[in-house]
Amino acid sequence: MNEKKHHVMVVGAHCGDAEIQAGAIAHKYAKAGHEVTFLHLTAGEKGNPPHIQPNEYREQKIKEAEKAAAILGGKSITLDYKDAELKEDEDTVTRVAKIFRELKPNIVITHWENSMHPDHALCPRIVQAAWLKAALPGFDIDGLVPHSLTRMFHSENWEDMEGYVPDIFVDVSDEYDTYLEALSQYWFIMNSSDFRYYDYYKALGTVRGCVARTTYAQTLKFPIGMNTRKGKSIPGFEL
Repeated sequence: MNEKKHHVMVVGAHCGDAEIQAGAIAHKYAKAGHEVTFLHLTAGEKGNPPHIQPNEYREQKIKEAEKAAAILGGKSITLDYKDAELKEDEDTVTRVAKIFRELKPNIVITHWENSMHPDHALCPRIVQAAWLKAALPGFDIDGLVPHSLTRMFHSENWEDMEGYVPDIFVDVSDEYDTYLEALSQYWFIMNSSDFRYYDYYKALGTVRGCVARTTYAQTLKFPIGMNTRKGKSIPGFEL
């Protein structure tokens, strides 16, 4: 086992995205004693059910995110950007870069770059720009020491599937029941009339597990242009 402690951060556009995409992988690392953070750029409040207003739903989703993160062995951070209004601007990039310098993650997992949802498509671009800004000493961000990520990966979301071909299949068979319990904390995952989230991600873990010759698996993809290594674990961060 790798004795070095890592910090895995999963960055999602909305509360719920990070967990559904890589919650089981994150839990696998948390169980091994590594730090895990779920960073949500928005709450995803505009997907509110008819009986509740977006501002109230925002508070509900933040609480659901905290419960899900606790089950998975991590912590949850939700920023105050507005759902469906996310921007790749200096404010957002600097804010995420500041979080990178403060919390010092070395593995960051986020959305794939092609998505039907504009917030999802912007999220990896914000992460990459923040990685650069956090790493370069020429940027003064509240006097914080520069910090560079070691690895960035994309993960799997039903809205982001255009061109998504997995590189890494992580065996999460022992983590999947806990992952599903965490997902069940979200109202939209269990009650959406637009998409069967819970059923889809339970089935997706099964399908990916079939390909990986395990019971359940979650996948990761290298960013375009990076040195790609196919496998069953994160290169350099094997458990």
